[in-house]
Amino acid sequence: MINRMLFVFLFGTLSLSSFAQEKWDLQRCVAYALANNISVKQQDIQARLAELNYTQSKLSKYPTANLNGNVAYSSGRNQNPVTFDLITTGYLSSGFSLQSGVELFNWYNKKNSIAANELETKAAFASVDKLKNDIALNVAAAYLQVLLSKEQANVSGVQVAQTIAQLDNTKKLVTAGTLPELNAAQLEAQLANDSANLVTAQGNIAQNMLLLKAYLNLDAATPFDVATPDIKSIPLDDIASLQPEMVYALALQNMPLQKVNELRLQAGEKYVAAARGAMYPSISAFGNLGSSFNNKAKRANGSSSFFAPVGSVTVGGTKYEVLPLQPFNNYTYEKIPYFGQVNQNFRQSIGISIGVPIANGGSLRTAYQRSKLNLQSLELQKQQDDQTLKQDIYKAYTDATTSLQKYNAATKTVAANQKAFDYANKRYGIGLLNTIDLITTQSNLYSARIQGLLAQYEFVFKMKVLEFYKGEGIKL
Repeated sequence: MINRMLFVFLFGTLSLSSFAQEKWDLQRCVAYALANNISVKQQDIQARLAELNYTQSKLSKYPTANLNGNVAYSSGRNQNPVTFDLITTGYLSSGFSLQSGVELFNWYNKKNSIAANELETKAAFASVDKLKNDIALNVAAAYLQVLLSKEQANVSGVQVAQTIAQLDNTKKLVTAGTLPELNAAQLEAQLANDSANLVTAQGNIAQNMLLLKAYLNLDAATPFDVATPDIKSIPLDDIASLQPEMVYALALQNMPLQKVNELRLQAGEKYVAAARGAMYPSISAFGNLGSSFNNKAKRANGSSSFFAPVGSVTVGGTKYEVLPLQPFNNYTYEKIPYFGQVNQNFRQSIGISIGVPIANGGSLRTAYQRSKLNLQSLELQKQQDDQTLKQDIYKAYTDATTSLQKYNAATKTVAANQKAFDYANKRYGIGLLNTIDLITTQSNLYSARIQGLLAQYEFVFKMKVLEFYKGEGIKL
């Protein structure tokens, strides 16, 4: 009775907890990970920053326009900003100007820079896809590891149940005097070992669950369980249709990393062209509008004529005043209103400028050489990543074929050990086999089942990796 209670406690813990919450399938796990993974969010921000850089570079080809204004009070000896006379009277002034400029020709420096930024933006979003692919593959691996640990726990549970049944039957035979007590003691020791294996298997489930939660960015305390599909029902492509060269050709077209490298290589070529264009003269047009105001500015608003003596002469002892031929004008003044001054002082200018880089510390030449070296580095990086991809595909194919052979061999081993155990159990039941031999046969069956599960899940995962390289994603 105690043995059965122990089995129910150990083996039932997992099954009871599995009904405590909704189960997630692989598609839901992957979708949740892609939506909530912090690394994906960070990479997406970097892609949007690249997109903003591209947008800004497109706007840079349009004319610039800036409006400036000022208000100031001056005292002491100053130059009147309107009449340019030297004055000592304090005055209040204001002014504004509108400036505009546009680059007419720069040897396609700006055009190539815009094209490079566009390609960099596409590469940044392709990098997001690459990271999503990596996370999907990691989630699938962790998901399969959870399924494997569950299967191992099931096998361990069956092992415990078999040992309990054998122990109960042996105790009855011991009580009847048919078998010695040593047999029961040996089975009790085996039960303790099998129970320890079951506890370890359940601990592996918990550890693998935590790893999967980490990929999903789920809190470790969140109730969580996965759906357990039949491993034999998981669809797999025929390994004959997954020849390495064919998979590699598809991977070059479908893998995001290869797209990233190709886009960055194209962007590097545009950067080289842009850096070369920056070393040649550029032609620009500019224009300027402006006006000013001074609160001391005045204008004549009326006048009156009068004759005033300009001197005197004495003739024959008589003094005579000398008057001018033309009368003097006496003017009256008024302050010029604000808008009157703005209209009166309005000024405009337009022109064309040519900029010729002559000596600037070698910065432009260095930038050009640096862009060419960066292009070479991008080419080498692309070659290296393509070589790594090919090696990974060939390794995955070799692993898949090897794991298939291991799985076939393990299947035969399990069948053989199951047959041996069935015979041993019958012989033990009629007293023709001792307990040690029975335990050995049972342990061999347990080990064969565990190895069979490992080989089966390894084969499924390796096949899914090959399908992944074809661009089909991960599906169970």
